[in-house]
This record gives sequence, structure tokens and C-alpha cells, in this order.
Amino acid sequence: MTDDAPAPETPTAPHPLKGGFSGGVAGYVALGVSVVALGLAAAPYFGGGSGGDVRAYLLEHPEVLQEASLALQAKEGQARVDETNAAATANAALLAPDNRDPAFGPADAKVTVIEFFDFRCPGCKAVAPQFRALMAAHPDVRFVFKDWPILDRGEDVASQYAARAALAAHQQGKYLEVYDALMRERALTPDAVDRILAEHGVELARAKQALVAPETTRHIADIHTTAAALKLQGTPTFFVNGKAAASIEPAKIARMIEAAKR
Repeated sequence: MTDDAPAPETPTAPHPLKGGFSGGVAGYVALGVSVVALGLAAAPYFGGGSGGDVRAYLLEHPEVLQEASLALQAKEGQARVDETNAAATANAALLAPDNRDPAFGPADAKVTVIEFFDFRCPGCKAVAPQFRALMAAHPDVRFVFKDWPILDRGEDVASQYAARAALAAHQQGKYLEVYDALMRERALTPDAVDRILAEHGVELARAKQALVAPETTRHIADIHTTAAALKLQGTPTFFVNGKAAASIEPAKIARMIEAAKR
């Protein structure tokens, strides 16, 4: 049946300031552009000298290339964050409360934090423990989880399966413990997901029904649609009171939370 088919694949790219968690060609492109720009900028310092002079300088000072590349990536990353925030501002309904999403903390909280993530995303896994610590440190904040599986390719559907399984666990009141275990699991496969469900007291027969339910398919498809409308570039992406974070570092998310509380 088609209702339980995985949602269409969504192209993914590294988070703007992720520091290389998901790799990609963006860094190489940025570096190439930086070399050209740096050559043009450096030429005046050689008295209008030849390209060979510029090349020699760069070979003697390769750290300049790295600095220029990082600066360019940061600038481009901020531009993407600004684009996402513009989309969120123009259509606040994109981040409106959705009762289907796992959410924890007071429904009327002054501050709401939303995470778009994929259980196989290395960056998501890296920050998950600190993000969960943020939840413990801010019981007055509402934390919303958007399961956005974007790392599947071809017949490999582990991200989709894990997202569906976590949502099924949520129906049985087991979301956070399953979330934590899935984030810790290094070799995420459907078998590993099933094992994690069983280990955390999830009734598997009931979960299997929820996992393939048309409602689950629609939920995940809607998250894909929202992410596309927000022009998200990758996982994890965090929002604090509707504003996208320019970093995935939990300490910086914490500062955004404190600012929003004030």
C-alpha cells in the first residue's frame, strides 16, 4: 500500500555553521572562491605585481586561505539563517504548535524551543546529551521535537524507520527514553530500532501498527513540507521563539533561551 511508503527524499546540506558534521562540497567551493577573492585582494600589496607573487605569498601563508574560507562560509551561513528567519516571520503558522509533535514543558511557556533533526545525523547525535540537559535546566520552557528524516538514500530507510518508531513510542508515553537511546545508537538499523523499542518497554505490536499508519506518514510529510517552506539547509536546526539559531552549540541555544526569557 502507498500510505505507508517513506516520504520522498529531501536533499540535505550541512547546517550553515555546523563545523563539518555532514560534510559536502560546500567547503571546497567556498575555498576555491576564497582563493580567487584573496588573490584579488592581495594584489595591491604587491604593487600590482604578477599572479606569481600572490601565489608565492599564499603558499608561504596557507593559514590565510583557511581564515578566508571560514569567513566566507560564516557569511554564507548567516545569509541562509537570515533567509530562514524571513520565511518564519512571513508565515508564523509554519512553527505553530502541532499536537502531533512530541513536546515537553508547559503548553503556555514563555519560551518554545523547536528542534528539526534526523536520528542518524552526526551533529544531532553529538549535541543530543547537552540538548537534553538544557531541558532539565529549563523546566519552564517548552521543547518540541520535529522528526525530519533526510539522510535515507535508495533502499536505506533507517532514518525514516527511526522517526516513525520514535513517534510510535510517543503514543505509548516513551518518547524521550527512546529518543535518547536512538541518539546513542551508532549503527542505526531497523533491527536496532526494534531492539531499542523493546528495551524501553514499548509494546512492539502496537508500535508496528502506528509505525506504518497513514497518519504517521502524513505527519512526517508535513514536517518535510514545513522544513522546505522554511528553507532549512540541514539537521539539526533549532528555533527559539520562532527564530532560527545560527549555531547548533547547546551553549548558544541556552543564551538564546535566556534572552527570550528576559
